[in-house]
Amino acid sequence: MHRRIPPGKAMVLLYCSNREGNTNHYESCSMSKQPVHYPSKYQRRQERREGKQRREQERLRAAHRRRIILAGIIIGAALVLAVLLYFTLGQSRSSQGQTAVNPTYPAVDTISCDQLEQTAFHVHAHLSVYIDGKAVSIPAGIGIASDNSCFYWLHTHTGDGVIHIEAPSGRAFTLGNFLDIWGDRFPQLGYPSQLDQSTGWQVYVNGKPYTGDFHSIPLQAHSLITLAYESPGVKPDTTFNWGDL
Repeated sequence: MHRRIPPGKAMVLLYCSNREGNTNHYESCSMSKQPVHYPSKYQRRQERREGKQRREQERLRAAHRRRIILAGIIIGAALVLAVLLYFTLGQSRSSQGQTAVNPTYPAVDTISCDQLEQTAFHVHAHLSVYIDGKAVSIPAGIGIASDNSCFYWLHTHTGDGVIHIEAPSGRAFTLGNFLDIWGDRFPQLGYPSQLDQSTGWQVYVNGKPYTGDFHSIPLQAHSLITLAYESPGVKPDTTFNWGDL
């Protein structure tokens, strides 16, 4: 007959035998204790608490990882936005310069007419123009207000063809920018209408033939630009006395 053993109790096994080997009558018995352990209520509660703690710790670690990833995304987006704002505002300042001091001379090609000449970026290029075989003077005062109230970043001080590039930063300028200032704001200074033509020109830069639209020629330090309209045989400029320029 088997009896149920309560949890936590030791199970006692009885081994009995008699001298005659009769299994129905026992004259002597011996007891052997073999303990079988079952988890107690306290142990089960402890295991549940430990499991709950492990799950909570894992949840906290996962939440921490998510916060780190989110913070990285926010910081990255903020850096990208800061860079975009920096270049946008910088370009805006570069293109607009100071507040227009003379409404008669608004910005041309994002080049403003500032109250003072800029000094951060200052180089010079030279332009020679021939039309129908005759040299055309590049007059002084292109890019300078008639009352000297403002100066465009591209202008001329003298009639020798020297273009002064004086800007608040070293952005790229082209011959087209200078011609736009001359034709849009100073046409009274002898602006040749042929400069608006795209054909009929022979163009040279530093004595070498230039192919393509001459308006896109970069204005670089000591560049020598020669434009010849319907003027075969014109010799391009290869030297110029820059003096202290």
